Amino acid sequence: MCNHTSPGPPHTASSPAGSSEEGKGGAEEYFLEDACEMYARAANMFKMVKNWTAAGNAFCQGARLHMQLQNKLDSATSFVDAGNAYKKADPQEAINCINAAIDIYTDMGRFTIAAKHHITIAEVYESELVDIEKAIAHYEQAADYYKGEESNSSANKCLLKVGHYSAQLEQYPKAIEIYEQVATNTMDNPLLKYNAKEYFFKASLCHFIVDELNAKLAIEKYEEMFPAFADSRECKLLKKLLDAHEEQNCEAFTEAVKEFDSISRLDQWLTTMLLRIKKTIQGDAGDLK
Repeated sequence: MCNHTSPGPPHTASSPAGSSEEGKGGAEEYFLEDACEMYARAANMFKMVKNWTAAGNAFCQGARLHMQLQNKLDSATSFVDAGNAYKKADPQEAINCINAAIDIYTDMGRFTIAAKHHITIAEVYESELVDIEKAIAHYEQAADYYKGEESNSSANKCLLKVGHYSAQLEQYPKAIEIYEQVATNTMDNPLLKYNAKEYFFKASLCHFIVDELNAKLAIEKYEEMFPAFADSRECKLLKKLLDAHEEQNCEAFTEAVKEFDSISRLDQWLTTMLLRIKKTIQGDAGDLK
């Protein structure tokens, strides 16, 4: 907008000069809105030919113009679109754009959608940039936002990711705390209580890696908290493993694992944790076969 420095007669709303100022503002707004539409069209054309970087750039430019127009929601949407395009070409730039959208959503108090986009960033760190520490941080932030919005089921899903990766990174106290927390949250829910035994099982394995006595005490505590855990195959396996470990019997340990695996297939995480426990037995060959 121009600054008029020369003095002149006061303008009324109906005067030509007043109309001129309003016209300039309206024209600028119209120009910016038109530019936003053109950037969106260009971005979608770039997407059609799979030029993801150019599509991301165009969506990003549109997002900035929407902010100039104070169209916060449109700006956030465009930043997300930019992030989704960049994911296929420049993961770090994708994260930058999605973070920009998150800032807008949190400023607007839309924490549930902000949490969803923190998960998107966590997934980029998991699969594209392979930075598990940063993935954990974004899953934790998502969980916090979900908790604040009373979306406890969504919060638990994020926390389980944090527990999963914390154990992989040998951050066992953190993993134990999370698995116990989620198990406690789910054991009183008729629809989810079946899953509680799995979380107590995983917490027990983390205890076991740290210390055999810790594991024994933890299992006793979990049986008291959740009696159904005592009758589970997971709890029976843990007790067999404790006996084998106490006797330093590799064969008994392996046999117990194989028996469990024949009915409930072990995933990569469980296999890793069981191998870490087995390696503390003297004379271990280093596998579960």
